[in-house]
Formats: sequence, C-alpha cells, structure tokens
Amino acid sequence: MMSFSDFPPPAELPNNMHHSEIMIYLRLYAQAFNLMQHIHLQTTVISVRQRPDFAASGQWEVETEKTEKTEASRQMHVFHAVIVCTGHFTQPHLPLTDFPGIESFQGRYFHSWDYRSAEGLEGKRVVVIGIGNSGGDIAVDISRVAEKVYLSTRSGAWVIGRVAPGGLPADIVRVSRMGNLIRKLFPSWTNKTLEKKLNAPFDHKLYGLQPKHAFFAQVPVVNDDLPARIISGRVQVKPNVKEFSGSSVIFTDGSIIDKVDVVVFATGYNYGFPFLPAALQAKCGYRLCLYKHIFHPTLTKPTLAVVGFIHGFGAINPLAEMQARWATRVFKGLITLPTDKIMMKEIEKDTAEMHQKHVCSERYPLYVDYIPYQDSLAEQVGARPNIPWLFVKDPKLALQVFYGPATPYQYRLTGPGRWAGARQAILTQWDRVIQPFKTRVVPEPETKPSSTLSIIMVFSCAALLSNKIAGMNDFLHHSTALLDGIKEHLSV
Repeated sequence: MMSFSDFPPPAELPNNMHHSEIMIYLRLYAQAFNLMQHIHLQTTVISVRQRPDFAASGQWEVETEKTEKTEASRQMHVFHAVIVCTGHFTQPHLPLTDFPGIESFQGRYFHSWDYRSAEGLEGKRVVVIGIGNSGGDIAVDISRVAEKVYLSTRSGAWVIGRVAPGGLPADIVRVSRMGNLIRKLFPSWTNKTLEKKLNAPFDHKLYGLQPKHAFFAQVPVVNDDLPARIISGRVQVKPNVKEFSGSSVIFTDGSIIDKVDVVVFATGYNYGFPFLPAALQAKCGYRLCLYKHIFHPTLTKPTLAVVGFIHGFGAINPLAEMQARWATRVFKGLITLPTDKIMMKEIEKDTAEMHQKHVCSERYPLYVDYIPYQDSLAEQVGARPNIPWLFVKDPKLALQVFYGPATPYQYRLTGPGRWAGARQAILTQWDRVIQPFKTRVVPEPETKPSSTLSIIMVFSCAALLSNKIAGMNDFLHHSTALLDGIKEHLSV
C-alpha cells in the first residue's frame, strides 16, 4: 500500500515494516533506478529564489550549504525547476503559553520530536499531552517502564488497529475502489457502520476516547496496544490540562495528579518554508494557496511544485508519487495549467469543501480523499485505470483492481510511464501479503480411516433412520385417510 508504483517491496519484508526495513526498501529503489548519484547528503537549502529573467526562463537560483567534517561551504546553483518535498513535520509546536504555571513545573518537559526511547523514565509518573499518532505511540512505549502514564486529550480520537479481522493488514482490506464507491453513495451510513465496528472490540466512550467528529473527518490514531494499556491501568486517559502547579498537573475536570516527573508535549508541528519567497507562502484558510495542492497560481512560469504536503486516509508515498508524475508533465509543457483566476476559484471551492468534510486546523491544514485525489491527477497524466474497459478486456485483472486493495500499481497499467510488470504485480499482491507469515507452516489435520465400530454405528443409525422413515410414512398414510374422512363428513 505504501510502495512505489513500479517497485513492489520484497515479499520477505513484513507487511508493517520497522523503520530500518523501510530504509532497506528505499535504498533498493534508489539503487534500482541509479538515484544515489543525484542525492546530495549533509546539504542544507538556504534559499530558493527566482532568477532576474524568470518571466522568460522560469529558472531558479538555489543556494545550498554543504557540511563536510567541521567546515561548511555555500554554493549557488541554477535549476530549470524545483520540487519542494519537506512536508508538514519540520517545526515542533510547543504551545507553552496555553498552559499556565508551566514555568513553575518542577519536573522535565519536552516535545515528542525529541523522544527516542523510554530509557531514563523507569518508575516515573509521566503525562503525555496530545493523542495524535505520536502521543499514542509514546504513551504506550513509556507505560511499559513507568510507574504510571496519563494521556491527556482535548478532543479524543478514533483508534484503529493495524490488524483486520482474520489477521490481514487493515489497509489492504479496507482501502479499495469498491469501498470508496460505497462511501461516496452512502457517506452517513458508512461512517455509522465503521464507528460501530470500531466500538465492537472496545467502547471508545467507556475508554474516554470518544471524539465529537465522525471517523472520516480526521485521520485516526493507528495503535494496536493502546486499549490493552488502558484496560490494564498502565495508561489513564485524562481531559485537557488546565494548568501546572509545582510538580502537580491540574486538568479541566478539576482532577489533579501530584508528583509528576515528566511531561511530553505531543502537540504537533507548525509548517514553514523559510527558504522560499514570502509571496509563495500565502494561505487559503489553514492550507497553502496551491492549485491541486501543488502549484502556486500566480507564478508566471509553473516551475516550482510542492509535493507531499498533504494528508489522506492512506499512505503518503502513492499520493506524493502521483503529484510528482503530474508536476513533471507540467514542467515539460505536456499539461497546461488553467489561468490564475480559474485556479484561484478552484482552490477556494476545494478549501470550502474540505473544511465542510474534515476537521482542519493549523496542525492539520488539509485532507484529500485518497483514491479520488489520485484519480484526478492520474486522469490528466493519462494513467487512470479504465475500470469498465478492464472488465471487458481483462476481467481477472478488473476484479482485483475494483474489489481488491487500491495498490499503486494500478496507475502503471496504462498511459505515460506504463510498466509492463504492473498487471503481474497486482495479480500477485496477495502472495506478497501472505509470504511473511510463512515462518511456520501449520500442517493440515490428518484424516483417520473409519474403524469397524464406527462402520457398525453408521449401519445401526441407518437402520434406525429407515425404521423411523417407515413409521413416518405409516403416520402420513393414516393422517391422510383421517383428513379425507373429515372432509367427506363436512361436505354432508
């Protein structure tokens, strides 16, 4: 689900990879496409600005600083195009002014950005503020060694596991074109049904996690262990923090936790692009003012794109890859952008619809519908799969594309960048899902031959059943005769 569209991960890698295994996959990809020669490590981008002749050339001056041992050297480069891929999580958001008395707190506090492990927190009383994915993971991790962990949340969250019924990866089972169609046709019913399923293993209200928003309004917390840590008392869910007083933490419901040793602020991130001109950082609502979340509408030459600055109910990799494929065709002049006025109107319309469907904020400025967004870009690239035609031409493949998981290989079946291995990658994707589980093959139960006793019992039961059937036939015969007699009596 998170692979590049023309590079399936090795089958032996687990479905939910450790970060070191994701690094292995990225290195394999870089080697396969000979990318390492183009990657400059230990290099900071200081500024990106338009050249004096930008209106004609569309070129950019990029100033970089390379660190080698103890010396840093700056260089100026000229590029025909720039893609910014720094994402959301660049500036930790530490809102200390929102927490009165924090200056009097006698313990230690830090942002989740600085968290590496639970080492040094053994036997401590820890408060984690914020229930995003980082807050949930950190609370669970610390709870294994701490005396007690208190997870403070202002609004709650829907919590889903990585494992679907039957033990398969949840996104493989749930993210499909068929599921997307059902959600589009019956949005309210889909939300209610999914929330009911999420409350089946544990009641979110009972566990203090129930949010006000519907499931699809905000990215959920993905955490398999949090419910188990709550039910065992290792993690206690608390409301928002009102204030600090010495070593005590006071919550909005009036409850107080004394002798707190450590506070972890899992309060998200601010985003920024300090190397870009200020004019290119204008906002529409909480989001950047970007057409298709990629291009600024006022550029006289569309030669700067933002890729990966996006949220969706699925992996970021396929979204970013499709953005990059679309952006590079714009760079080449193979796709022409609308006028700046048309782009602005579409940005405003898209922003209004997004705020209506999702809970947007400074920390989560934008969301997209995972499959429809990719399809909209793939349509212009010429890589969107034609489902009706597939059912006519290749029904076996069509069934996998429509009913199966919406894997990125679907966008390599046709059009520019078509990959000859895409069809096979789709038809064998379940093999790669199952392969990591084959560490111990469970033998099929042996079928034992029937014994003499069981044969005798079968014949005995058959004889008994035959007698019963014969008796039933007699009963039906007599009952029919009786009914005929009653009928004749009634007619007289």
